Amino acid sequence: MGTRRVLVTGCSSGIGMAVAVRLAKEKGFKVVATMRDLEKREPLERVAGDTLNRSLEIRQLDACCEDSIRECVDSLQDRRVDVLVSNAGVGMIGPLECHSVSDMQGLFDTNFFGLVRLVKEVLPDMKRRRSGHIVVMSSIMGIQVEPGPVGTEFERKVYEDAEKMDLAGADEETARIFREIYLPYSRKVFNTLAQTPEEIAEQTLQLITVKEPPFRHQTNRVYMPMTALKHADPTGRLPLDTFYKLLFKHDSLFTASLGLLRMLQKRTGKSSN
Repeated sequence: MGTRRVLVTGCSSGIGMAVAVRLAKEKGFKVVATMRDLEKREPLERVAGDTLNRSLEIRQLDACCEDSIRECVDSLQDRRVDVLVSNAGVGMIGPLECHSVSDMQGLFDTNFFGLVRLVKEVLPDMKRRRSGHIVVMSSIMGIQVEPGPVGTEFERKVYEDAEKMDLAGADEETARIFREIYLPYSRKVFNTLAQTPEEIAEQTLQLITVKEPPFRHQTNRVYMPMTALKHADPTGRLPLDTFYKLLFKHDSLFTASLGLLRMLQKRTGKSSN
């Protein structure tokens, strides 16, 4: 197979940046690393090293704007995209009643409809050529890469915004649970199980180079038991009851379990190197 052109979105930091750089360093790939705001390109240029303008080029693309997507794809030779890695997204946590409908619409415009716009632009040519991959970070079509917790600026900002958010729209009990229970325990789980963006990038490379990639791929084996609880009981009661009992009745067991998972995470990381 000849050189494949990969279009990656959301490359100003985190997973997108790591994926773009890792693929650019691999023989057989030409990477188009895109971001909404080109003024944020300096960190990517720094880590790209000698791949910059050789096997990695940086272009502007706003997943919320059809014209921006089309202009980017039109600028490519033959409009050819062999692999689309849809990574651009925004995060939001907190009580539902504390978020405006417009904010939630904005989230869907980027995370869902942004993906739809991208796929509509590149899929017809892929179908015509009968080749190509669409890789989606935790979403709804293509090869789904499901990382779970990843230590990036994206996640840090989500938690910082959540800690500062106005909870006046929630009742007192909901606000207390969010502040005193959800946020600290969620961050504890996150800090224990988080992978690096480079680990996600390495597994993304493996997925797009195998002959028959799986439709869904969870990158974090240590995190899988938590996701398995959701699939084990369609009613949703099992994961809710489990976490409720761990948090409110067996806090010491919960903390000890996280310690064990941390050890497994380190051992898993070493075995994969």
